[in-house]
Amino acid sequence: MTPSRPDPKTSDPMLPDPMLPDPILPDPILHERVPEAALHWHREGRGAVLVTVVEIWGSALRRAGSQMAVSGAGEMLGSVSGGCVEGAVVEEALGALAEGAPRLLTYGVSDETAFAAGLACGGTIKVLVEPVGSVLPEPLLATLVEARAARRPVVYAADPDGGVRRLLSPGEDAAADARLRSDRAGMEEDGRFLLPLNPPLRLFVVGAVHIAQPLIAMARLAGYDPTLIDPRTGFATPARFPGTQILDDWPDEALARLAPDSRSAIVTLTHDAKIDDPAIRFALRSPVFYLGCLGSGKTHGKRRERLAAEGVTEAELARIHAPVGLAIGARSPAEIAISILAEMTRILRGQGEMKRGPEAP
Repeated sequence: MTPSRPDPKTSDPMLPDPMLPDPILPDPILHERVPEAALHWHREGRGAVLVTVVEIWGSALRRAGSQMAVSGAGEMLGSVSGGCVEGAVVEEALGALAEGAPRLLTYGVSDETAFAAGLACGGTIKVLVEPVGSVLPEPLLATLVEARAARRPVVYAADPDGGVRRLLSPGEDAAADARLRSDRAGMEEDGRFLLPLNPPLRLFVVGAVHIAQPLIAMARLAGYDPTLIDPRTGFATPARFPGTQILDDWPDEALARLAPDSRSAIVTLTHDAKIDDPAIRFALRSPVFYLGCLGSGKTHGKRRERLAAEGVTEAELARIHAPVGLAIGARSPAEIAISILAEMTRILRGQGEMKRGPEAP
């Protein structure tokens, strides 16, 4: 039976002042929306090229599957090397656009080219340059973009030498399914390049506290689509969280509509049981890859007792990362946000557990 809920929108003298000034962080670079940019530029008639890393060797800064879009005017979005060879790639992209043909390029490091068109980090990358329209069909790119918007996983399969390009749905191709599971792009033995396009990562932050401001900004830079949930409307305001989706519903009700999946993370920051606990109970019944909760070890101990009394199992409680974040000595809201995002990344990439992080009271 769900207990009656107090109105959280009323003032609480024990809560921090929601109107205290906080820094407004600049809008992030939308580096994960490269296919969308290429399609937009192409449809505007400006010309567009999609550049994708298909193989890496050594200490290349960007992994296989990293992409960059280049317009006919030389504008670019995204990165294939972290800045080492982007200038040379733009020139090659414009040449491929003029020819209407793909190019497969290799960049490495040598004494002569390390600071010109080589990788100063010492690695080697191979990139596939595909003009939109002449090589990469617009309808295929549009379907790819639509799949991303609908959070539908697909795999882009391409013959780097200029052959067939297609999208593969889950269950259609064993190698493509393996790429989706590992979330790793790469070349197959049959010569195909496979690029898994899993749904974008999502982060649901419960609690419009100071830590939430840098956490949301940093998460967006890391490729997450963040949503802020807080029924206290005085806290969750567009002025404090510009450009962020804000929901003022109770967390469990909001999360039920948002339907978090295995590409989603939930972080609770109020350490107020009447707000955090409904979100935690929902998260423990969902497939989210990460659930982190702010609070000290003592606070988390009481949280565990409450949830266990409500029937939450020990195995479910073990899914909670608390105190939230890695132990990096974080103190300020921004430092705590870094520790949280670092732990999220570690769990997402399958690197296991480390010592817990900051212990807020």
